[in-house]
Amino acid sequence: MKKLGFNQQSSDKKESVFGAYLFLLIVVMIYFVVFLFDSSRTLVALQFSSGMLKKLLPVLGLVSCFVFLNNLLVKPSWVKHHVGHESGWKGVSIAIIGGALSMGPIYVWYGVLQEFQQKGMRTSLIASFLYARSVKPQLLPLMIYYFGWLYALVLVFYLIIFSVFNGVLTERFMGVTVNKIK
Repeated sequence: MKKLGFNQQSSDKKESVFGAYLFLLIVVMIYFVVFLFDSSRTLVALQFSSGMLKKLLPVLGLVSCFVFLNNLLVKPSWVKHHVGHESGWKGVSIAIIGGALSMGPIYVWYGVLQEFQQKGMRTSLIASFLYARSVKPQLLPLMIYYFGWLYALVLVFYLIIFSVFNGVLTERFMGVTVNKIK
């Protein structure tokens, strides 16, 4: 049975959109109050915010596509079997290899990992995945060129080992029951 940690909500509860609208309303009110005192700076801030939104929209669209494909192709039974609470070392290996091979900005992966978690992925494997992103196989030849084989090998080994420790510690600190790795 999964034990919920501090400030962790049950996934059975549906989140209200009221909080999102409240946040938007507060931001609009802050912009309006600041506009009353310094309209030129407020317009500069609005231009900056709109420029940032234009840059983020394609990424948000990509995240939506990943989440859609995840919902379409990845079934909860697969997630529970391969990276769920009973996955053992197979799940750890999948998380580390997936983290090392993952590319792109980290925030693109947050939505996908949340979907996996809702389908049964262990918290420790999410943390291991995120930590293992620091291992970049495509940059390994460059690291070997600049620092040598021994340094590159030791660093990658430590990053992989500590990604496992990081995952286990994260799961324990969150108060989720940790199953022993088989």
